[in-house]
Amino acid sequence: MLEQAADYETLRAGFRWAIPERYNIAAAVCDDWAARAPERAAIVHVQTDDSVRTWSYLELARASSRFANALAARGIGRGDRVALLLPQAPETAIAHLAIYRLGAIAVPLAALFGVEALTYRLTDSGARAIVTNAAGLEKLAGLRGRLPDLRLVVSIDGAGAGAEGFETLLGRASDRFETVATTPDDPALMIYTSGTTGQPKGVLHGHRVLLGHMPGIEMSQDFLGQAGDILWTPADWAWAGGLLNALFPALLLGVPVIAHAVHKFDPEHAFRLIARQGVRNAFIPPTALKMLRQVDRPAARFDLKLRSIGSAGEALGREAYDWVRSELGLVVNEFYGQTECNAVLGSCAALGVSRAGAIGKPIPGHEVAVIDEAGAVLPPETLGQIAVRRPDPVMFLEYWNRPEATAEKFVGDWMTTGDQGMTDADGYVRFVGRDDDVITSASYRIGPGEIEDCLLTHPAVALSAAVGKPDPLRTEIVKAYIVLNKGYTPGPALEEEIRDYVRTRLSAHEYPREIAFIDDLPMTTTGKVVRRELRERARDETDRGG
Repeated sequence: MLEQAADYETLRAGFRWAIPERYNIAAAVCDDWAARAPERAAIVHVQTDDSVRTWSYLELARASSRFANALAARGIGRGDRVALLLPQAPETAIAHLAIYRLGAIAVPLAALFGVEALTYRLTDSGARAIVTNAAGLEKLAGLRGRLPDLRLVVSIDGAGAGAEGFETLLGRASDRFETVATTPDDPALMIYTSGTTGQPKGVLHGHRVLLGHMPGIEMSQDFLGQAGDILWTPADWAWAGGLLNALFPALLLGVPVIAHAVHKFDPEHAFRLIARQGVRNAFIPPTALKMLRQVDRPAARFDLKLRSIGSAGEALGREAYDWVRSELGLVVNEFYGQTECNAVLGSCAALGVSRAGAIGKPIPGHEVAVIDEAGAVLPPETLGQIAVRRPDPVMFLEYWNRPEATAEKFVGDWMTTGDQGMTDADGYVRFVGRDDDVITSASYRIGPGEIEDCLLTHPAVALSAAVGKPDPLRTEIVKAYIVLNKGYTPGPALEEEIRDYVRTRLSAHEYPREIAFIDDLPMTTTGKVVRRELRERARDETDRGG
């Protein structure tokens, strides 16, 4: 969608949306390539034993048509919700494409979800069918009686426990299916928010959401789609980062995607995978990038062919940005968005749009600003809320069955994000924190990102999160929860050392007055730190007099 330009201003000024009257994600990412280059590699499946099976576009087209026929034969049709509880795998892509062919709505669910999380989402969405694996069947075993709308269960690991076998269904069905003629605004995909605050909401997107993502993803991968490009992400395909920042944009551009299911991110394993598969482009969320810092001399030890890294989901911070540049010789292209409206701010080293500590500039085609409570655009260096103006093709249609919540998301034509930020004189936007994350201490408003970034530069700190702890004198104090690097032992002396370290590098009002050493940070399935849990922990400590 983007044509390379000499600079950002030229690219932005010359951009125009081209949204067709008819658009279907399956036809766009699969069928067009299957007709033009049927044997072209689409998905490279790296299995648990490291064996590799490459799927062509033609194979994806035929398999997804078979599955669409199988679903249709069991009564699944336009507008029906079909859940997917699957890891990164070819079957996941096949199921998505089949759902879009039917005009149904895909509801991806993270494999790490527990029973209650699954029950809530399946009930709230009214899912009529679910595609899962053996691990998913175990979780569903005791739930069927609580899910009256769920009529069909399909397992990619074969029939059993009330499920039909995926391969058996495909084997019985025709590989010819006439994809439903959908408009860009017809519902296609519903992703539940991660629930960092309140109950998760179903974010409903139309088929146009993929087109809306393309400028931001192309920019953040230094113009993805060049000869030899191969993309990989450790992000679960059950969330917007995995699906819409990686899988579907790559397929649309004819770029092979690595599919590799892992239960837990392992930085050594990640570098081995990148090297062995010749990965050239990667979408790596900030937490995973910070974990990669634990690997010693990666460029010397691994034959890396990376040419671009995009990162989004949380603030990356200067420390991780500088580490990638010094160790891997690359500039991380940080970008920003939400499940509701993704990839609207971003960076592009190829255009010279990059600044450590900033999340980028408005992506061509998107109008983004920092506004006040009344919707007025604020001047540079003024803290406010990041907002996106409608209409915008990447913007969600609505919250599922939540018209009031949908209306509350907007101030006039500005879609509010709940994220605090500010612009600088050059138009870069700096993320400060979620509304709930900003710490109020002795009249100062403190974003946790700067503190966490400073903590990461201390040699003892592997991961960190800063929250506000209620305090009768200062309203709140800064409390840091820290995961230590190997070889360091928690104790009062290390606490004081870290406190002094931050105090001398930031300011007297920003250093953590309290520090707790923990084994792991609570995270969502998308790799974001759940500061709500840490805030509740800190509040409970205050209530107990601690």
